[in-house]
Amino acid sequence: MTQRRFETATEEETVALGRELAALLPAKAAVLLIGDLGAGKTTLTKGIAEGLGAAASEEVSSPTFTLIHEYGEDRHVYHIDLYRLETAAEVATLGLDEIFDREAVVLVEWGERFPQLMPENRIEIRLRALEDERREIVVDGLDCAAMASR
Repeated sequence: MTQRRFETATEEETVALGRELAALLPAKAAVLLIGDLGAGKTTLTKGIAEGLGAAASEEVSSPTFTLIHEYGEDRHVYHIDLYRLETAAEVATLGLDEIFDREAVVLVEWGERFPQLMPENRIEIRLRALEDERREIVVDGLDCAAMASR
């Protein structure tokens, strides 16, 4: 699988890209969302959760303080934010191994801070804010060939 780069110009386009990516995700997937604060990680998650039928985009919010949000009944999505955690020992208390073992799409913000706790077989999505509200989104580990070129 090759790396694929996308660019979005608005929040709506980022959500729409998330919906498109959702269609390509396997039933069980670990996805690291990598980017600075404000890069669009939660916005992309809104589209992924909506695309999987787990939640409407307006129901999705950042789990910065609760650490884990769970969405969906038929197709489960876990949205995890490790930003506030300092050590691997703190992260270990969340039970991530059990979550990664479930038939679910697990979206992890700030997971790159704890690579030893993340599955080796994972998808990485790097987000970067550009000028004028635009975002660069680079997807690695997911076959995006079926997507229309942007």
